[in-house]
Amino acid sequence: MAYTYEELKGKTVAELRDIARGLDSEEVKGASQMNKEHLLPVLCHALGIEAHEHHTVTGVNKAAIKAQMHDLKQRREAALESHDHALLKSLRRQIHHLNHQIRSHVS
Repeated sequence: MAYTYEELKGKTVAELRDIARGLDSEEVKGASQMNKEHLLPVLCHALGIEAHEHHTVTGVNKAAIKAQMHDLKQRREAALESHDHALLKSLRRQIHHLNHQIRSHVS
């Protein structure tokens, strides 16, 4: 049976050990002694599953926001060199706001 990372993450340690017993791989040797934190990445590697979650951004144009952030970061560097603290604070807040906008739309 093909598993996804989310399915494996939702299983108990006992269920993961049962899956490991059914595999014929050197990687899963000693699975009966592993805890979930160690067993999950080993199982993912043995099954050929990516061992991390992928987040997708929905509802906003991430590329456009990243381009704005890039421009703001260049302006921030210039403000640092000119010691313009008021502009620097404003630019940092704008960057923070854009970062928050992306994070709030991650699913």
